[in-house]
Amino acid sequence: MKPTLLVLAAGMGSRYGGLKQIDPIGPTNETIIDYSIHDAIEAGFGKIVFVIRESFEEEFKELFNAKLAGKIEVDYVNQEIGKVPEGSVYNLEREKPWGTGHAILMAKDCINEPFAVINADDYYGVEAFTTIAKYLSNSITDEENCMVGYQLGNTISENGSVSRGVCGTNENDHLTAVVERTHIEKLENGIAYKENEEWVQLVPQTTVSMNFWGFTPKLFDYLEAQFILFLKEEGDQLKSEFFIPSVVANIIKDGKTQVKVLKSDAQWFGVTYREDKEKAVKAIGKLIEKGTYPSKLWA
Repeated sequence: MKPTLLVLAAGMGSRYGGLKQIDPIGPTNETIIDYSIHDAIEAGFGKIVFVIRESFEEEFKELFNAKLAGKIEVDYVNQEIGKVPEGSVYNLEREKPWGTGHAILMAKDCINEPFAVINADDYYGVEAFTTIAKYLSNSITDEENCMVGYQLGNTISENGSVSRGVCGTNENDHLTAVVERTHIEKLENGIAYKENEEWVQLVPQTTVSMNFWGFTPKLFDYLEAQFILFLKEEGDQLKSEFFIPSVVANIIKDGKTQVKVLKSDAQWFGVTYREDKEKAVKAIGKLIEKGTYPSKLWA
């Protein structure tokens, strides 16, 4: 069975200042998502599921339905604040959905096979898709999941702080811990994250998660159970987030899964900030010059 690619594209781009998910960076108006989908198709994925918002659903579908028709199966799910388990209570003044864990949970009813998860605004590299597709296409059990791990130094924006899941691994390259650090920045004396108003140094070789995960459908059961607990504890907060690294860390701690870390030396680029776009355009241009992609991605 071919794996599915779940694309998290519901973020509103508050730091970017617009719908960065559909902002073109390629020579014929390709988005970062286009290049990720191209890599996924080449790697052997069989379906794409987009997590989006109702507010831009029509615009998003108009952009992707035509170009992907006949190339791969496509489905859409919406992430909205009110889409929570029955009986859950939360602060009705909240304005944004609940983060990456909640976004993945939205796809529970349309994914029945092993699947990978990516952010819409990150470029991951051809090799990463090939590696994770091979892993997910093997006969894996519910206790076998994976993620693509990147070197922190290859994933930093020059234009501000980024969020990364800082990882610990054992001698078998299994994930032992992952902690979401929401303010990692390149400083004059190196890379550090901010916690309790203090800076903590990290070496550039630190393995981090870029939210490129590989799961079996069993994850949805864990997600739902933990999301219910999360809402009980933090549902009254206006800006609390249900991060997928936290969910993974919990199920590893409980002994319910192993997560194989598939290493990548790829240089990340993305569009966290509007100023990142110029670098992304240049990076895609170099990949086209190398022959990695055609100048016109979709014929």
